[in-house]
Amino acid sequence: MSDNTSSRLIYGFHAVLAKLRQDPEGIFEIFTDAQRNDARARDLLRHAEQIGARVIPSEGERLDRMVGTRRHQGVVARVDGRRKELKLPDVLDGLTEPALLLVLDGIQDPHNLGACLRVADAAGAHAVIAPKDKAVGLNATAIKVASGAADTVPYITVTNLARALREMQEAGVWILGAAGEAEKSIYTVDQKGPIAWVLGAEGDGLRRLTRETCDELISIPMYGTVESLNVSVASGLCLFEARRQRGG
Repeated sequence: MSDNTSSRLIYGFHAVLAKLRQDPEGIFEIFTDAQRNDARARDLLRHAEQIGARVIPSEGERLDRMVGTRRHQGVVARVDGRRKELKLPDVLDGLTEPALLLVLDGIQDPHNLGACLRVADAAGAHAVIAPKDKAVGLNATAIKVASGAADTVPYITVTNLARALREMQEAGVWILGAAGEAEKSIYTVDQKGPIAWVLGAEGDGLRRLTRETCDELISIPMYGTVESLNVSVASGLCLFEARRQRGG
């Protein structure tokens, strides 16, 4: 086990299972609520056993104290504190259900990036993808606003966003671009299969090449006087509609 100066804690089934699948060597130990014996807990323990991870049965109160919240779902992992730079194939190859991805095309505001990560975590998105250039990046402000989601949702930066979108398409992912002028709405497009939602920068929307690479352009119906929504709000509507269509 590494010392505490080079480790950090992550919690929740989504975060810990993602770490087990994508970076198993980065896990030092897993603490589980000894009272949980449901299918989800057994699935996690099976994955941990397969990679030989150390599992420590614990009381729920101990897990509460470790992470400062009761929202750990009965699982906490101590992992390598150094962030591994994930690649898109790492996520695509590790999926066990239809992909649900969020792609951000040139977001400049770190508060918006942090809020998008929170939304992606809440909706169970498998990753957030963004370009390395002409975008804010995962800085301290974005991490703070994300309120822990920067540790639970893989954040992948790519050199060429259009190429990354084509890579997703080759893997069977349907690319949906959010555009206000599109005729089809988020409530009529089928989101049960593997999809990636692409949302553009504040004010500018999707860049031309990004727009042209999308399989479909989809709109969020607007019933009031405002013309557009904050990118994190729009992300939430798109991702949660996908979850609704998939049965929650």
